[in-house]
Amino acid sequence: MAAVAALAAGPLAAGELATDDEITAAISGNTVQGDMSDGTAYTEFYDTDGTIRGADYTGKWNVSDDQMCFDYGEGENCWGVALDGENVSWMNGDTADGTGTILEGNPNEY
Repeated sequence: MAAVAALAAGPLAAGELATDDEITAAISGNTVQGDMSDGTAYTEFYDTDGTIRGADYTGKWNVSDDQMCFDYGEGENCWGVALDGENVSWMNGDTADGTGTILEGNPNEY
């Protein structure tokens, strides 16, 4: 866990979103486990090749214009990313559409 926290480069100031490099350093090759604002729980491994791996699905991810984008086969959706150590928030403007915890590597072997 300490290695993941170090990758995240420390907390950002309130309202400050992560850059492309900060997002990639924190997320690539790691898993995020959390909940979206609608109550949907998720656990996803973000492979270094841009593949998202969940329990019974896959998708694609990329980082562009200081946002993380997700595509599960129905078109791409992008969010700003707020990082605070191992904690991540998926931001839509000033609203967190989801939150999660970064777990080092692929502990679920997705």
